[in-house]
Amino acid sequence: MSVGGAAPVLELSGIHKQFPGVKALSDAGLRLYPGEVHTLMGQNGAGKSTLIKVLTGVYAPDQGSMLLDGVAIQPASTLEAQGLGISTVYQEVNLCTNLSVAENIFIGRYPKRRGMIDWQSMQRQAATLLAQLNIDIDVSAALSHYPLAIRQMVAISRALNISARVLILDEPTSSLDENEVQLLFSVLRKLREQGMAILFVTHFLDQTYAISDRITVMRNGVREGEYASNALSRFDLVNKMVGITPDIHADAIPADSGSTISRPADAVAPGQRPYLHARGLARKGALLPVDIDIYQAELLGLCGLLGSGRTELARLLFGADKADHGSIRIDQQDIVLNSPRDAIAAGIAFCSEDRKQEGAILSLSIRENILLALQARAGLWRAIPFKQQQALARDYVQSLGIKTDSIETPIGSLSGGNQQKVLLGRWLATAPKLLILDEPTRGIDVRAKQEIMDYVAALCRKGMSILFISSELPEVLRCSDRIVVMRDRKTCGEYRRGELDDSSVLQVIAGEVA
Repeated sequence: MSVGGAAPVLELSGIHKQFPGVKALSDAGLRLYPGEVHTLMGQNGAGKSTLIKVLTGVYAPDQGSMLLDGVAIQPASTLEAQGLGISTVYQEVNLCTNLSVAENIFIGRYPKRRGMIDWQSMQRQAATLLAQLNIDIDVSAALSHYPLAIRQMVAISRALNISARVLILDEPTSSLDENEVQLLFSVLRKLREQGMAILFVTHFLDQTYAISDRITVMRNGVREGEYASNALSRFDLVNKMVGITPDIHADAIPADSGSTISRPADAVAPGQRPYLHARGLARKGALLPVDIDIYQAELLGLCGLLGSGRTELARLLFGADKADHGSIRIDQQDIVLNSPRDAIAAGIAFCSEDRKQEGAILSLSIRENILLALQARAGLWRAIPFKQQQALARDYVQSLGIKTDSIETPIGSLSGGNQQKVLLGRWLATAPKLLILDEPTRGIDVRAKQEIMDYVAALCRKGMSILFISSELPEVLRCSDRIVVMRDRKTCGEYRRGELDDSSVLQVIAGEVA
């Protein structure tokens, strides 16, 4: 496929990249044409970031070819890639906010006169570069004076000043509000008209169809396909990203069809008061206003694509991030969650999706990891007696079936499934009323998954409320009493168990049903 008969500016083909124990890319490819916005889509772990790092010289491919204007290239660093005409603007804008706008655009390449920095020339050139993007600001002011959207434009101007062949934008809208997104898109359309080849990486469906000329979908390190955006429906795009092959005419899943939680579909009685009641919960750049109820003894499934706002909502409910707007009532009491300490005091526990960075402390023992949250709640000056620590750790090792010879074994030496069980034990030790589980079964074997979900089901039967987040849609459909579907940082549907199947849940995520 070509664009108007033009040859691709950049073409990657047969790209393979393997790390110890992980095959990140397998025969991956990408084609970028002049005067187009090409969107790269895929779930977490699809290989998007690795492909970009190969393209920009961070990683050397194990196999494959890269052609720029038909000439083979092998950038060995981002600096070399920039010299070839390939620049990247990342999600986290890597600029110096204490310096002026002009200094950020020209940092490391200051125009000089008689051996000194020519400040007037630098500011004049910076203003001209930004004017090409329809941005009129004081370039002598510190970058810290401007909002994130303007900082994005400064980063783009810097990238264009270094090189004007291929521009890669990696999740540039993840922290922008709607008006800021539209400002960015107006700049991208202008650059497209000037013949720029733009690679746009995002998780947002609405934005994909608002700006894209073509879409490349990746799944499990492989290029699933390349499509004209006007020829690929949202449903097909979601289906290709997720990898489910649904039967469009399939009936809804029966309430007792292999359900992990063997309770009637009407376990949440009509008229029952919710344990947690949130209204208009929002955070700029992270989550649009959301209404959500979680009932006692209910497992509420939260599903959607990566970037839909699932984790962002969970973090607001745990006080890990502070909401800009909205209110929360817990057990009929208004509450403000300024920190996880407030959430723990209110009976909320949270198992993060990133157990390596935000969960397990790998050098500490099983006992120490289990006791962390309970000791934090007790405070520094109320140490839990050592014998009580041992007894508590042994109880959870036994009840959760953690495979270890000793509670003093470092958690880092356990399998992923057993690490996840230890983290579950940590939060259960605080006796929570609401347990938030963000991807609790990611990266663990099938048996460990089932053991964890069986234990969660037992907790639910005993009266605990569960908010369950998973990228595995069949797992959410099978386990949840109710399902809330999220898309593009907001909720887009609420369903009882049995009302959705593999096909209809994809249609809801894609926005093709009301």
